[in-house]
Amino acid sequence: MAERKASVTRNTLETQITASVNLDGSGKLNADTGVPFLEHMLDQIARHGLIDMDIVAKGDNHIDDHHTVEDIGITLGQAFAQAVGDRKGILRFGHAYCPLDEALSRVVIDFSGRPGLDMNVEFTRASIGRFDTQLFWEFFQGFVNHAGVTLHIDNLKGFNAHHQAETIFKAFGRALRGALTIDQRAADQMPSTKGTL
Repeated sequence: MAERKASVTRNTLETQITASVNLDGSGKLNADTGVPFLEHMLDQIARHGLIDMDIVAKGDNHIDDHHTVEDIGITLGQAFAQAVGDRKGILRFGHAYCPLDEALSRVVIDFSGRPGLDMNVEFTRASIGRFDTQLFWEFFQGFVNHAGVTLHIDNLKGFNAHHQAETIFKAFGRALRGALTIDQRAADQMPSTKGTL
């Protein structure tokens, strides 16, 4: 099986980002983004998805974290798309429920080639520390559009905003892990889903 790795660099007027992924890793994250809470969430993706990720970002955080968070989602989505390749043989669909104390979230993903995001989360606070909870939507929208996936995120319960966010990212990592699993029996028979709806 070919190595499922990719590295993407994205430079804009607001950000300079490099994201590298190994979809068959051991769950290690190296991140330097200037957005500590996002790094905590990215670590959940890596650990629960068994995906190695290296992300370096320089952005206009002196204004706010919006551009950096959104562009990390975009760049990471591009890296995933390149690493997955033609998607032949992957299970394609993945889902997970993850709890943390009182919070519970469900994430369902389809590596269909068709981008779509449905995110039903009512955060109980507008910010977690200095992190604006609205930016989670920006991150996932960027990822979805550039990875070519359909993604449904539902926070089913929870009153602690940190717990709400963490269950979402843990479930996202687990859903990725399921969807990206290679079914070796089907790998030689399944058509590519690249570009399909």
